[in-house]
Amino acid sequence: MRAIYIDKNIPRALMVKALRRAWPGVVWSPLSHAHFVDLPEPPLPGPRWLRVRNRQCGICASDLSLLLVRADPAAAPVALPGNERFYLGHEVVGEVTEVGPGVKSLRPGQRVVMESRFTGPTCFSQEIDPPCRQCAAGAARLCENASLGRGPSGVGGGWGDGYTAHESEVRPVPDGLSDDQASLVEPSAVALHAVLRHPPHRGEQVLVVGAGIIGLLTAQCVKLIAPGCRLTVLARYPHQAQAAQRFGADVILSHGDLYQQVADQTGGRLYRAMMNRGMILGGYDVIYDCVGHRDTIIDSLRWARARGAVVLVGIDFSLLKVDLNPVWYQEVDLIGSHTFGREEADGRRRHTFPLVMDHLRAGRLQTDGLITHRFPLAEYRRAIDAALHKESGAIKVTFVP
Repeated sequence: MRAIYIDKNIPRALMVKALRRAWPGVVWSPLSHAHFVDLPEPPLPGPRWLRVRNRQCGICASDLSLLLVRADPAAAPVALPGNERFYLGHEVVGEVTEVGPGVKSLRPGQRVVMESRFTGPTCFSQEIDPPCRQCAAGAARLCENASLGRGPSGVGGGWGDGYTAHESEVRPVPDGLSDDQASLVEPSAVALHAVLRHPPHRGEQVLVVGAGIIGLLTAQCVKLIAPGCRLTVLARYPHQAQAAQRFGADVILSHGDLYQQVADQTGGRLYRAMMNRGMILGGYDVIYDCVGHRDTIIDSLRWARARGAVVLVGIDFSLLKVDLNPVWYQEVDLIGSHTFGREEADGRRRHTFPLVMDHLRAGRLQTDGLITHRFPLAEYRRAIDAALHKESGAIKVTFVP
């Protein structure tokens, strides 16, 4: 079983972070916290466990953040003991090859996508009964028992040949979805969950910051939930702007004086001051920040109207110096959105994954043109380089057999 994994070895990670600018190859050296390994196939550790052979897997920004040590050791999640080893690759569709005697919902030969496997244990994978309040409510990604360390952990991930998982950590793929669509279920669920955390309404002004894969999917979900809103997308590269327009953006912002452009688009009033990037009164109703860097958070809070909302979809895993004054001064709501969970939709509560799968099968969410680059796993360095350099035209880079 080939796999790429990251160990939470703080001294090694800090060394890689310090040396990487002068020596990019340090990430793949024996000094690194990252390991490309060929492991013996592990036995299934329990009756409710299964084995999956990968068909294809996308490269996600969170994978790259861990690999390239963009995460700060002082960031809150790093303190959790449940986050000790990360097998990279979670946007993965695979085929079940073996199931334990206690597995009831899946069978060999069935296609599955990974759900909670990447972010660590849950009450369900640890077989804790009764589950915590978050797991019981369908928000297993927020599990309060995630770092208890009860029972076995899966081996392998999407960046490899396959993996072992508890049956609660994967979801079946319906026959009507292609492998490309299935591999994009997870990022599509991230986008839909973010929009449902604070849904826009008809006639509102909405901004999506960032036009990478999550930003483009979020733009689609905005138009899916509120087709009558006015959608603006902030895109850095021309190919991203073209894709955003194809997926329903009414306005594209790119370069130049963005504060003035925001004021012009929203009818807000821009005020400038010395040593200050400025402030807009009367901006966007809802902003989805799909980047989550220091500057995008600062700008988003200043571009939101009074009592508007900024939904934090992307995140920089570091300590950020951010001006939070608009949260107080303009009563702007700053809302976190961590991946997916259980949503209110059509008068029912459903998990985001099957909801997304229904939208994909019905053609309400589009994936055509989103996977721009494909590489075999043996060319992982080229694949990672393509994913890092968006000017090449990359949107989603994918490993294929």
